[in-house]
Amino acid sequence: MTFKALHMKTVARGLVVFFLMAGFACPVFATETGRETRPALGSDRPAVEVMFVLDTTGSMGGLIAAAKEKIWSIANTLATTDPAPAIRMGLVGYRDRGDGYVTTVTPLSDDLDAVYTQLMQYSADGGGDGPESVNQALYEAVTKPDWSPDNATYRVIFLVGDAPPHMDYRDDVKYTESCRLAARQDIVINTIQCGDMPGTKPIWRKIAHLAEGAYFQVAQSGSAVLYDTPYDQKIADLSSALDDTRIYYGDAGQVARMEDRKREAETIYEAAAPAAVAKRAIFNSSKAGAKNFLGSQELVDDVASGRVKLDAVKEDELPDELKAMNPSERQVHVAAQGAKRQALQQQIEELAGQRQRYIEEKVKMEGQKGTASLDAQLYQCIQAQAAEKDIRYTGGPAY
Repeated sequence: MTFKALHMKTVARGLVVFFLMAGFACPVFATETGRETRPALGSDRPAVEVMFVLDTTGSMGGLIAAAKEKIWSIANTLATTDPAPAIRMGLVGYRDRGDGYVTTVTPLSDDLDAVYTQLMQYSADGGGDGPESVNQALYEAVTKPDWSPDNATYRVIFLVGDAPPHMDYRDDVKYTESCRLAARQDIVINTIQCGDMPGTKPIWRKIAHLAEGAYFQVAQSGSAVLYDTPYDQKIADLSSALDDTRIYYGDAGQVARMEDRKREAETIYEAAAPAAVAKRAIFNSSKAGAKNFLGSQELVDDVASGRVKLDAVKEDELPDELKAMNPSERQVHVAAQGAKRQALQQQIEELAGQRQRYIEEKVKMEGQKGTASLDAQLYQCIQAQAAEKDIRYTGGPAY
């Protein structure tokens, strides 16, 4: 059966939708302290949650490297619908018994920086006997995350690997049971086979069939569209300046959580390539990326939106930089950071458009190579499945 036919079959069965957890403007309510709160998101809001289940054994080095580059591209693709959804992602890396680990799980989170820093730690090692611990990885991807129970949420797993599961482990939960549990929870499982190991294809196809998903095959390297562009470093530099406009505040626990976010960003700047940093900046400047950029409590945005009155914030909840200022100086400083942020986001948006067009021209020159890429196949998969949750993607993949 062709990839397109599989999608049509999937749509007919009523697929669930791929990756994010919705966030748009909504009414706010004032508290006695001057801080305002948002009501809970309703079930009518678009939402996407995605778990990537990645084989991290020795043969998967090319795909892991591609994943480190492409995760922000996927996030940017998902951000292109209107209204913009907010992303929740998670990871399960797997190898086999006797390796350094069997599975390592990163929970679903809208803190994509945290997810990405975990992904950056993945390396290809172990394996070697053919089958891997696919059964355990898939079961944990279905049962461990706090999947949203909302019927409007598109919940999806992407199983990516090159080898079939061990079927001789007696204490394993077999993939057939995991698929049954996924279908019961309205979780789609799509399977991506890397390379052409004969024993993998029939099982990958069966998993996709049982869990209402799609199967497709890519080269061992992942066949991702990866280009450095003249715009990457410029956007990466703006990204650092944009991060510097964040002002976190709150009690000790809140400040500690926000400091963790700062450390995540520093790790990304130190370890990631300029192209990955640029794609992160593009996402953070989008409506869908606001949650990842701001976290749960950020003063500049809270004041600008009217959710918080600056003069009502307790002194001991302010950062040191504001404690040293008088009230009027604080107002000026916060407003200046807001204006700076807006200007930076506009510059990033303009450069992002130029970057996208640059890569689209490269892909167009490659012809069929571009249409057979991991990017193109992921996009077709997302587009067909997301439509079942009334989330429409029309512009093609973001690179």
